[in-house]
Amino acid sequence: MTMHIPFDNTYAHLGPNFYSKQLPEPVTAPQLIAFNQPLADLLQVSGSSVQEQAEIFGGNQIPSGADPLAQAYAGHQFGTYNPQLGDGRAILLGEVLGQDGRRYDIQLKGSGRTPYSRRGDGRAWLGPVLREYVVSEAMHALGIPTTRALAAVATGETVWRDGGMPGAVLTRVAASHLRVGTFQLFAARGQTAALRQLTDYAISRHYPQAQGAMGLLRAVRDAQARLIAAWMSVGFIHGVMNTDNSSISGETIDYGPCAFMDHYRADQVFSSIDRMGRYAYSNQPSIAVWNLAQLATALIQQLDDPQQAVDEATEIVHAMPALIEAEWLRLFRRKIGLTGAASEDMDLISDLLQIMQQGDADFTNLFSALADGTAGDQFKEPQAFEAWERRWRQRCAQEQDPKAVMRAANPVYIPRNHRIEEMIAGAVVGDYALFERMNQVLARPYTRQEGAEDLCRPPQENEVVTATFCGT
Repeated sequence: MTMHIPFDNTYAHLGPNFYSKQLPEPVTAPQLIAFNQPLADLLQVSGSSVQEQAEIFGGNQIPSGADPLAQAYAGHQFGTYNPQLGDGRAILLGEVLGQDGRRYDIQLKGSGRTPYSRRGDGRAWLGPVLREYVVSEAMHALGIPTTRALAAVATGETVWRDGGMPGAVLTRVAASHLRVGTFQLFAARGQTAALRQLTDYAISRHYPQAQGAMGLLRAVRDAQARLIAAWMSVGFIHGVMNTDNSSISGETIDYGPCAFMDHYRADQVFSSIDRMGRYAYSNQPSIAVWNLAQLATALIQQLDDPQQAVDEATEIVHAMPALIEAEWLRLFRRKIGLTGAASEDMDLISDLLQIMQQGDADFTNLFSALADGTAGDQFKEPQAFEAWERRWRQRCAQEQDPKAVMRAANPVYIPRNHRIEEMIAGAVVGDYALFERMNQVLARPYTRQEGAEDLCRPPQENEVVTATFCGT
């Protein structure tokens, strides 16, 4: 049976300024690890055998209608501008219109060298591929905008990353792969016509109600504000919030050294390359504002009245912190069972987080236990929590059904770092049982599932993961 992917490509029509045409490099022995059938159904991808799936999503066969290319973009990396980045190990096969009427990119990640690879090999090793598959699908199940995983394929080749590692290719699906850095590329080059073309394309694809460059800026701001608050509400740390990893669509993109917190720490950092803590958990809102300012700077370059544009863009960017805080407060209210608003709510939530940090409480389990009345068990010395709990119960008395609100807002399961590391270690020797089990359980993160108690257990002292890696 031959696979049918109903490609309907538009980015390829923008012209060669925006990309380089590039075929994926074939691999030696593609073997399918996972195929996301529900997502394939959404994308109207049909037919094919397991072997054909491996050949196509490993990069050995180009499906009919595909128009493979590597996208060009620039970006700030840890605050320093790099004028030439681009897809150094990814190939956009093309776009499809899903059953929901939305447009999606289908991209191979780890598919070989491109003109933007610099000195890299363009490949990915198995660990980061499985991490992104699990974490992105878990994020989707949590209800947070994200790229998704359609397939994972083992290549049968060795990738060299501090020693030889098994190679793999991830098939990633996104609303688009437009980034803040895509706009920065053309602004820095002074290519105003291309910048206007990109702006019109982004508006048409993502925000058709937006009017002009400043309308796009406002729409991206609102989407990113909601996204960052959602990350904070589940204890997620992206790890590399560079502008080339900041999606115009407002999706979580580029899962590299990402992680979910176990014990709550406001300044928690996992990324091995974030040595100064620029992208720590608590810094994510301010970095999102900084990234939006870089988008504003790029968008302004195309406008006829720069001073007026600067004034409007400044107003738009300066409004973002308040938007993030309002959405953060709404989400954290729900995490403690509140749907109405009261003046003491911010202090109530902030005080709980401080008690959690001082008491070394597990972020996910503490909030999950609130609805069960067992949150005090999370503390070795619960006195401070018990005093807070009395205030909280008085506040909850004003609510109709706080337990139901909490259970809908607080996941039982997240992709815990120590289990991901265990999953990868098993997969390296050919055991994918934990990978498959995690995907199954994490697909229903808000429902307590029999036999899955180990997946909500915090790490033991010898299991604690202190650093995560991007795999490039």
